[in-house]
Amino acid sequence: MFQFTQGIGGIAMRPAVILARVSTPEQEAGHSLEAQLANLVAYTERNDLEVIRVFRIIESSTKGYRPEFELMIEFISKQKHRTALIVDCVDRLNRNFTHHPVMNALMEKNLLEIHFVREAYSIDKDANSMQKMMWNMGTVMAQSYTDQLADNVRRSIKHKLAKGEWIAQAPLGYLNVIDQATGRNTIVIDPQRFPLIQKLFIEYAAGVSSIAELQRKAKEWGLLSRKNNPLSLQRIADLLNNPFYCGLMQMKGHLYPHNYPQLVDYSVFRTCEKRKRNPQQAIKITRYPFVLRGLITCTISGRKATCDLKKGRHIYLVIREPNNPEKKMWVKEETVLQQLRDILHSFALPEHLLAKILDYIKSNHQAEKELHLAKIKELRVEDSNLADRMNRLTDLMIEGHIDHKLFEVKNKEIGLSRMEIACILKDDIQANEMFKDALSKIISLASRSCDLFERSKTDEKRNIIGFVFSNLQLEGSTLRYILRKPFHIFQRLPTDPKWCPHTDSNRRPTDYKSVALPAEL
Repeated sequence: MFQFTQGIGGIAMRPAVILARVSTPEQEAGHSLEAQLANLVAYTERNDLEVIRVFRIIESSTKGYRPEFELMIEFISKQKHRTALIVDCVDRLNRNFTHHPVMNALMEKNLLEIHFVREAYSIDKDANSMQKMMWNMGTVMAQSYTDQLADNVRRSIKHKLAKGEWIAQAPLGYLNVIDQATGRNTIVIDPQRFPLIQKLFIEYAAGVSSIAELQRKAKEWGLLSRKNNPLSLQRIADLLNNPFYCGLMQMKGHLYPHNYPQLVDYSVFRTCEKRKRNPQQAIKITRYPFVLRGLITCTISGRKATCDLKKGRHIYLVIREPNNPEKKMWVKEETVLQQLRDILHSFALPEHLLAKILDYIKSNHQAEKELHLAKIKELRVEDSNLADRMNRLTDLMIEGHIDHKLFEVKNKEIGLSRMEIACILKDDIQANEMFKDALSKIISLASRSCDLFERSKTDEKRNIIGFVFSNLQLEGSTLRYILRKPFHIFQRLPTDPKWCPHTDSNRRPTDYKSVALPAEL
């Protein structure tokens, strides 16, 4: 606390309040506050002013509400006599005109006079036009400086985004690090969380798990936040909705490609988006790991079939009777699983036929590659047309034919379309190199899917069901289904006349009938 004595001859000195302000704690660490205080105290001593309060403020003068500043104004307004407010310069007091009316009102009541030490002038109720102009001009200059800083920040952000650089904390699954070679900030994969978040996307896209079930699985896998807390439902939903994981950065409604490792394919991300727009019924938590829990819908009620355990070993699916929707019906889980096995068994190919198809893929890979390149060419032409449309749109706005609001809407639409094409091109060009091997492996795995299903554990069985089927329904004991692409093709291969012109029609005998639903369902 500063101690001051009376003036010469015992004359009481005028009361004064000192204001020293910096915008951030970093500035305070650089002793900016202490330098201001030393200069302001020396001024009060030279001008016979008695300091009754010192305000050391660390806050920005550009934000809407300034609690420390408001406290100082309240203190001055409660004084019975005119108080001198001592500040280093105009921009230490304010950088805009927000608080001018308040300070002007205090000066009109003869409760305030302001001394700007560095500019060497003061202003009060009786200030002349020159002094008022200097204060207003000082505020204008301070606001202009702030606006220039904001412009520079916006330009820097826009430049970084255009170069594919992220400007904030990396999403969960990535880490912000310093590149040792360049000394600049960059983003790398978090080796612990990255594969677990990949599993979240893949499981959700496959339709096996709801967000609530993903939350439980994330906890089991050990996927935690940066503060080592379990992920909330909202956090998982936000992860699945973040395009950063498929190669895009979202900033104020705009999408920009980034240069960092991509966690999931764009197609997987879009599948998750569609599922989020059409959320499924929440799956009830059960004590036992039922294979079909939450995967089958009752065609009569439209709700998920629940699983029930009887006598500790018999598992049933509880649905509604087709002929009497008011009554419950219990269908043995094994009955439904056997129908699933028969569908998977229908993908099985004899060894000679599998070899024939694989040879065909190998010999026709060049033709497929040419078609693939033609598709890429079409996408590039479409992208070029969109770029032309964007240029014409800009010309229309410059010439005044359309307003800025319409320009922003149309520009965003075109920009998003170009971004999607860029992602598809990126994925397709990479996929084209592995097309033949991937297709051969898929056919081989599909042919052995029934055996894989039999040997798998409960969670693995659920994953296989999710990958193969997109819509499972139960009407009585009859399973109705839709196969995901390309499994709908594999089911026809063993009986396709093109591959098996002399195949017989013998099928495995069953007491039920699985029904393939129309694909559009």
